[in-house]
Amino acid sequence: MTETTDDALHYREISELVDMLASGDVTAEQLTELTLDRIADVDQRLGAYAFVAADEARACAADSDERRKTGTTRGPLDGIPLAVKDVFDKTGWRTEAGMSVRAGQVAATSATVVERLEQSGAIIVGKVHTTEGVYTEHTPPFRAPVNPWDPNRWVGVSSSGSGVAPAAGLCFGALGSDTGGSIRMPSASNGATGLKPTWGRVSRAGAVELAATLDHVGPICRSARDAGLMLGAIAGADPRDPTASLQPVPEFSTAVPSSLRGVRIGIDPEWSYRDVSNDVEKAHQQAEQVLADLGAELVPVELPDPTEAITDWFGVCAVQTARSHRGLYPKHRDSYGPALSELLDRGIAMSGIEYDELLQRRLIFKGQMEAVLASVDAVLIPAMSFIAPPVEKMIRMDEETTAGVHRFTVPFTLSQMPTITFPGGFTTTESGLPFPVGLQMVGSAFTERRLVDVVGAFQAVTPWNKRHPEL
Repeated sequence: MTETTDDALHYREISELVDMLASGDVTAEQLTELTLDRIADVDQRLGAYAFVAADEARACAADSDERRKTGTTRGPLDGIPLAVKDVFDKTGWRTEAGMSVRAGQVAATSATVVERLEQSGAIIVGKVHTTEGVYTEHTPPFRAPVNPWDPNRWVGVSSSGSGVAPAAGLCFGALGSDTGGSIRMPSASNGATGLKPTWGRVSRAGAVELAATLDHVGPICRSARDAGLMLGAIAGADPRDPTASLQPVPEFSTAVPSSLRGVRIGIDPEWSYRDVSNDVEKAHQQAEQVLADLGAELVPVELPDPTEAITDWFGVCAVQTARSHRGLYPKHRDSYGPALSELLDRGIAMSGIEYDELLQRRLIFKGQMEAVLASVDAVLIPAMSFIAPPVEKMIRMDEETTAGVHRFTVPFTLSQMPTITFPGGFTTTESGLPFPVGLQMVGSAFTERRLVDVVGAFQAVTPWNKRHPEL
């Protein structure tokens, strides 16, 4: 698999399509047929989609074009083909979440985020694959998607299909979820741009739960400004989810700032450069220079040591996952894969006192992180310690790989802070193929608009998010 930087329509950004739809250069029906044809041509190899609802998508596209003719469009997503992770309910569609025990379950109502996408006029073409129960393993009979850059490399979990589909031109954006890195790892692994918002920014109603206080819902796209447009459509208070924040949702647009003058970007060399691969270090250093050239002030910061927080995340996740599966596990243990079973057994075995100790340490860590982020506008860090590893190395991760994958993700799930992951450079794999290097911008609570602006400015002057796999 090689790469392309051309202007193929299936690789256009949502932000570009907004203008093309408005001018009549393209229609929603044309975009939908293009997407369905692309899926038919490419997805047999990649396996991003769990299923495709072609007829329904065509009908929605026709409705979108009719609205545009009458001047009643619903916003920037009207007529844009999108995909949703198979953890979000959609009326009449099955929601299996990669679990044999949920096989064939059909949703009676739609998740709030799905309803909001539909209300925005988006065309939901189908559902994309996820790991079993939104954890770490793809288990039979559900297919593991293939990385579009190098089939021998990991795609990231658990929003694996949500990372592959936009990166491969199989949709223009996808809805994902993130409990410990599940938006960020697939974004980094596939060269996409993923936005994990502040916990509570987006409703979780109608989504399959892994761990309630760790689960975040957000978009994976091909640019920061596209991610902002999707977030603007799905975010906000929800009577179906009392934990959804009442904070006003900022307005996101297709514009990006031309300068970052006055923006303070935190840099912690100990965090960013310790035990990372050479290609990650190089991409990080180059990104620092680009941000400085844009006018940003690079400010030394000292983030709290994440070592204990990473360990604590697994404990918190285990207990909360055991609660969410209490009606199914261990009753249906034989239907569960080894990784999810191991997590559930750990959660069931943990005492209340042990769990409370985790929660106390979590509050302390969150407070320490908030104090640092309050002093800057954002902090630049890697998305992972290395590029996506070979697939065989991820089947049962050793301790070093586990630490390298989670080191830059779970601390910000535990602290519930917003982060945006984006390609910050490219390297070459052992197969001789070009491969993306993921970086991450982190902010304090409810600063998603600022993160989108900073990364949007970066992407306006760099080529990395405009490189695409040739399939």
